[in-house]
Amino acid sequence: MMFYLHRLSDQVGGLNVFFYVTFRAVAAAVTAFALSLIFGNFVIRKLISLKIGQPIRSVEEVRRLAELHGGKQGTPTMGGVLVIGTVFLASVLWARPDNRFVWLVLVSMLYLGVLGFLDDYLKVTKKKSDGVPGRVKLAAQLVLAAVVTVVFLTSPLLQVQARSLYLPFFKAPVITDMGWFALIFFAVVIVGSSNAVNLTDGLDGLAIGCTVTVALAYAFLSYAAGNFKIAEYLQVPFYPFTGELTVVCAALVGAGLGFLWFNCYPAKVFMGDTGSLSIGGMIGVVAICCKQEFLLAVVGGVFVLEAISVIMQVLSFQLTGRRIFAMSPLHHHFELVGWKENTVIVRFWILSAVFALLGLATLKLR
Repeated sequence: MMFYLHRLSDQVGGLNVFFYVTFRAVAAAVTAFALSLIFGNFVIRKLISLKIGQPIRSVEEVRRLAELHGGKQGTPTMGGVLVIGTVFLASVLWARPDNRFVWLVLVSMLYLGVLGFLDDYLKVTKKKSDGVPGRVKLAAQLVLAAVVTVVFLTSPLLQVQARSLYLPFFKAPVITDMGWFALIFFAVVIVGSSNAVNLTDGLDGLAIGCTVTVALAYAFLSYAAGNFKIAEYLQVPFYPFTGELTVVCAALVGAGLGFLWFNCYPAKVFMGDTGSLSIGGMIGVVAICCKQEFLLAVVGGVFVLEAISVIMQVLSFQLTGRRIFAMSPLHHHFELVGWKENTVIVRFWILSAVFALLGLATLKLR
């Protein structure tokens, strides 16, 4: 909404700054961060009063992990509502309200947030670590992928963008017309990113800290894709609608830092599936919008490693009866081999920053 203030620049000097994406992106980040700090304690107190506490796996399920994390039993969860709320408010305030990509990303975030909320609610009410059945969650995520695909393929302005497939290190699209195969591809991106962030959310501040670096990278990628001169210089696909996603990604950065204020070790609140599913899904949709889907596997390298560790663990046990890791996801493996929780968190944050830089570096290796 603040975007339209630039129209008054002839009457009031200085209002033209509201036209620029960079100014509004910084403002969105600051707004989301400030809102998180203002409402954070209120949200935490409300969750405590409602007795929405995080269930921890029982000793019978995973003895060593229960010993390590037993003290977290009852820590408020569903804190993702704070992230979702601040991202939404900051984005609506500072992004162009007539941009379809902004609403596509925000609606995707809200949709997956509701799914995650239901998952957390069932976990809390049942006092168990399971929630919505996996098949139901997958079906709901596939519905979102289908909607995103239809939005792209039925819009004359977006069809070319949806049908093209780009790979890192290549200037031109490797596939110019995916057709309805885009549905499968988009489903893999959205489901994969949503669940990968969800799997990473197992230690205090781990997932949200990694999210901040990924969101920063995609803020730049969105800006580059929406700016003709930068897109031409970096030889990345130019799509004018994507520039506004810089504001949304910046809002996620601010909201992430604000939530980390309360979620850092020892955490006062967990974001739960309410936050992790929605954050992962919206990052996947942003990657689709700026046509940097494959680059997400590099920029979000920590999320990918966490997901791969689970897949490898399951396949190895099913095929050989042996486990590759002491436990999966990967962060729990390092806990069980002797790393302190804080050590795992900070080292994974470092890896996340390195992966983000590597991903951005590939833009010049074409």
